[in-house]
This record gives sequence, C-alpha cells and structure tokens, in this order.
Amino acid sequence: MALPRSLTLTAHDGAVPYYSFPALDAVPYIRHGFSTRLGGVSEGIYQSMNLSFTRGDDPVAVRRNFDRFLEAIGGKAENTVISAQTHTTSVYAVTDADRGRGVTFDRGYTDVDGLMTDRPGIVLCTQYADCVPLFFVDLRRRVVATSHAGWRGTVDGMAQETVRRMGEVYGSDPADILMGIGPSIGLCCFEVDAPVYERFVALPFVDDDVIRNDGNGKYHIALWEVNRRFALQAGVRPEHITVTDLCTKCHPDVFWSHRVTGGERGSLAAFIGLVEE
Repeated sequence: MALPRSLTLTAHDGAVPYYSFPALDAVPYIRHGFSTRLGGVSEGIYQSMNLSFTRGDDPVAVRRNFDRFLEAIGGKAENTVISAQTHTTSVYAVTDADRGRGVTFDRGYTDVDGLMTDRPGIVLCTQYADCVPLFFVDLRRRVVATSHAGWRGTVDGMAQETVRRMGEVYGSDPADILMGIGPSIGLCCFEVDAPVYERFVALPFVDDDVIRNDGNGKYHIALWEVNRRFALQAGVRPEHITVTDLCTKCHPDVFWSHRVTGGERGSLAAFIGLVEE
C-alpha cells in the first residue's frame, strides 16, 4: 500500500516502507528512518514489521525484520544499539563497545530512553507505538541522537535533556543541531485526564496551542509542540526543527498504535547513525 503523504516528511514506498526527514536526508554523513508496521515477516498480532524483541514475538522474525529495515536505510544489525525504555530522561552515550547491544547480545542496561553517539557505523534505535520519536544531528561535531518521549518524557523535558547531554559529552552547541519530531499520537487523539493535564499545565510555556480543554474533565495535549518548545528552550534554532504531521492513532493500518490495539501489538522504531568513514 502507498504510505500516507506528509507535508514535512518524505515517504519511502517500497518493499520496506519508511519515513525520513528531508533536512536530515540532506546531510550526507548520516542515515536515518522511522519504520511503519509494513514490510516485515512477523505474524499474528505482530504482522508484519515488528521491531521489538520484548513483546512476545518470535525473535527470529524480529531479527529478520531488523535486517530488512537496516538494509533499506544502509545499516547493519550487528552495529545497531537498542534503548531500554522506562519513560525516563536518561540518555546513554554509545561507544564502539556497544555495537549490537540489544540485537546480537543482551542490552545489559535499564532506564535508557535516549541514545547518542559520535562513532561512525553505529546505528541507534529507539522504539514506539504512539510515543514521540526525537531525532538529533549536530552538524559541526558530527553527533547523532534519538530519544523516546512518551508523555512522561515529554513533560519532563526529554528534548531539552538530550540537547544538554550532547553538549555535556561531545561539546555540541544547540545552534548546530538539527532536530526531527517523528510520527506519534497527535493533539487530535491524545486525550488525558486531570492528573496528566496538571503536569503539563504547570509548564511555563503552556498555552491554548498546547492544551485543549474539552470541558468534561478531559483534555487533549499537543506532545509535538511541547517537545518543540523544550528544544527551543535548550537553544535549538526554530528553523532547525521539523515537526511531523502524521498521527499514529489516526493511521493504525500504517503505524503501531498502543491506544488502538490495547497493547496487543508490535513496535515501530526510529533509527539514526553516522555513515562509516
């Protein structure tokens, strides 16, 4: 099937469909992509492109899915590193010793919702099914990162924390960073109760563009915009940020959506890496 078209992302139709950011596509020394639920070999509730080893799918099928997707974007499974997400703002600095972590050997860490590296050949992978994927490229230092921002990570400032960690470890200047905010649940579908609303309304930059009050104790929150504003606070230039226009819950035939499936699902994944020199 043809992928839904986007005004901000490039749709790659083919045997393994995926999306990419035009601004990142223009950087010659990186590879990246955001998966769909199409183009894999998994069966049953995971059909077909499931990119998680931890949801009960056949690990042989998941490994074949990784091989297929990475071939499509120009990476290798043995060089891929997978996060261990628990809705924190912990960002791990990946080195050559981590190649294959989570794919060819056990992850061996917990509470890692973000990954960053300056090592060519390594591909970073974070996983999703409605949460917000964040992509980062430091154009001067040649550093890449990807972070998982569920609503907890979003309200706790995962976007800002990733930029801070890139500066702390690699000397990145926020003004040199390109950022992409990928397909995830949108304002249209992210409905929450008062306890979640109260976390967001306490943020200093919240306004009517971020929260919609439905008037019945329910609220809709724009996770994309909250992440964008945290990145701006961190010093990322507004013209360097690309924001998706694709909601995962609105397109359950293309994306895994936790809310649509009630948790009976596979996982999407964000991949980014520096090309081997």
